Amino acid sequence: MSFLEYSLKTTPTGLSKLLYFNWPLIVLVSTVAGFGFMMLYSVAGGSMDRWAEPQMIRFGLGMGVMFVVGLVPIWFWRNVSGVAYVVSILLLLYVEFFGAIGGGSQRWIDLGFVRLQPSEMAKITIVMLLAAYYDWLPPRRQSHPLYVLIPVVLILIPVLLTLRQPDLGTALLLLVGGAAVMFIGGVHWLYFAGVGAIGAGGIAAVFASRGTDWQLIEDYQFRRIDTFLDPSLAPLGDGYHITQSQIALGSGGWNGRGFMQGTQIRGDFLPEAHTDFIFPTLAEEFGFVGGTFLLTLYVLILVFCIVTAMQTRDRYAAIVSLGVAFTFFLYFAINMAMVMGLAPVVGVPLPLVSYGGSAMLVLLAAFGLVHSANIHRPR
Repeated sequence: MSFLEYSLKTTPTGLSKLLYFNWPLIVLVSTVAGFGFMMLYSVAGGSMDRWAEPQMIRFGLGMGVMFVVGLVPIWFWRNVSGVAYVVSILLLLYVEFFGAIGGGSQRWIDLGFVRLQPSEMAKITIVMLLAAYYDWLPPRRQSHPLYVLIPVVLILIPVLLTLRQPDLGTALLLLVGGAAVMFIGGVHWLYFAGVGAIGAGGIAAVFASRGTDWQLIEDYQFRRIDTFLDPSLAPLGDGYHITQSQIALGSGGWNGRGFMQGTQIRGDFLPEAHTDFIFPTLAEEFGFVGGTFLLTLYVLILVFCIVTAMQTRDRYAAIVSLGVAFTFFLYFAINMAMVMGLAPVVGVPLPLVSYGGSAMLVLLAAFGLVHSANIHRPR
């Protein structure tokens, strides 16, 4: 009996699939989203209409997408991975010429009921495509230079299109997320060490060139670096976001000031408090305890995704589950580092908490892939 025949005979069918959804993962995702609704209600000054209610509608739609994706066999998603990737690239090209503009960037396709951000979709389609690639590629070829170059090109296409929008944060997630899937797929670690060494050398060269005849970047770019390293150098300029964020994080203390009692929000000091800087809002109102609780929920979500990858014998399903887990990790790790001043402000939302439709829909669809891997594994 072939593995496929065995799989078909030992996996659930019909409505019985609902019993095999990872229900603890669903509860964790819903709890995190509930935190988000509560914080959006607080940021809006006690109004549901402004951000919380639209976010709840999007979450309901996203949960529906997650269940549909989870009910479809994982082999189907492997077979359409290439099509999904091509569609995301075509949408990125459409945005390049006809996309909606907001905040000085051209990133969205306005569908009326939601503004779709194709670069968010690309984060998952690149994981799907690379998982299918390494599922197909024989182990002896995983570190062959030619077969390493192919996924590099596939990653760089959406990265470069996203940088043109411009959207450095999403481009960074695409680049690092794609590299992580390559590592998971079996590419030798020396490739990554080499790239890291080149990157470190480039950074050192940039700093060494300051004030010389061969200066590699402009003076204003050096000033931005100085402000990132010490936001107090421009407290009302480039350092304003981080300065106010750090004040909010610090003023929350251990237990926080209380729900809807944050002074940074009530005084309208913290910019973008409903999107990229929503974590300082949560930390000010619920303190270190609240921030740690949210981080614990995130870690548990990662654990369930990793366990799913460990339990399946399907290579594609395992790589996709780990790729989704790492992409999710990048979301909250970069956002939290950014609002704490440990990383530059690059515009990465806090997953399932920040206001926004595209990121939530894409993440829930990605969790649907994890559910599909869990439901359709042989038992």
